[in-house]
Amino acid sequence: MAKRRRQQYRSLGVVVAVLIALVGWGANQLGVLQQKGEAGTTIQAPAASEVQAKLEGLDYKNDSAPVVTVDHNQSGLNMRQWQGPQIIYGNLDSLNRTTTNTGYLNKQTLIQSAGRPSQQFEPTGWHNRYTLVDGKRVNRQNRGHLIAYTLSGNLDVDGKFQQGELGSSDNPKNLATQTEYANQVLMQPYEQQVRDALANGQKVIYKVTTIFRGDELMPRGYWLRAKSDGNLDFNVYIFNVQAGIKYDYATGRSVVDQSVKVPQQ
Repeated sequence: MAKRRRQQYRSLGVVVAVLIALVGWGANQLGVLQQKGEAGTTIQAPAASEVQAKLEGLDYKNDSAPVVTVDHNQSGLNMRQWQGPQIIYGNLDSLNRTTTNTGYLNKQTLIQSAGRPSQQFEPTGWHNRYTLVDGKRVNRQNRGHLIAYTLSGNLDVDGKFQQGELGSSDNPKNLATQTEYANQVLMQPYEQQVRDALANGQKVIYKVTTIFRGDELMPRGYWLRAKSDGNLDFNVYIFNVQAGIKYDYATGRSVVDQSVKVPQQ
C-alpha cells in the first residue's frame, strides 16, 4: 500500500510539474505585445530591453490611438533609486542619435519656459519645413526635448546640480526629431503630470527613451516612464506621427498625405 501511495505521489508530482511548465509557457506566449488601436491598449514585456525591442518593431496603424500604455501603465521604477537632483543624459549612439535620459527631479529643477535659450543643434533626421494641412500651417518637425526644458532647471549641461543654471534647451543629448503633434500635444499631458508632482513637493524619476528602428534617423516614437514618491506612476509609448503627413523615418523627410489619419487628442 505504501509503495502504491509513493507511486501515486510521484505521478502527481509529474503532472504538477507539467502543468507549471505549461502555465509558464503560456504566460510567455500571451500578451507580450498587443496593439488594438484604441484607448487602453497595453504592451507588456518582462524587461526594458525586451519592451524596447518590441516598440522598435511596432508600426502605427492608421487612425489608431497615437499613445499606448506599456506594462499596465506601471513604470517599474523604484523611488529608492532616486539620486538627484540631476539628469543622466545617455550618450549619443554611433549615428549621433539620442538614447535614454533619466531625470532625478525635485522642485528645484522646475522652471518656467519664458526666456528659454534658442535651439541651434540639428538632431538626426531633422528638416526645418512647414506645410499646409487642411488649410493650417504645420511645422512638419520640431526639435523635441526628451526631458522637457521646464523640468531641467538649475542643472548644468552635464545634468549636475548648479544653482542658477538654465535648463537643457540646446543639448544634443536631449534633442530628437519629433512631429509637431507628438511634441506639442501628445507629450504635454505627461510632462504636465511630472510638473504638477514637482510643484507639490514630490520627488520624481522621469525616464525618456527615443525609439529608433535599425539605422533610421528619425525616431518612431518616444517611450516615457515616470514615478514619484506620491501617486504619480505612468508608462506609455507615444508614436511620432502627424495627421496628413507621411514620414520616411530613414531620412526624416516627409510628404503631405491626407490619407494619414491620427485621432486628435
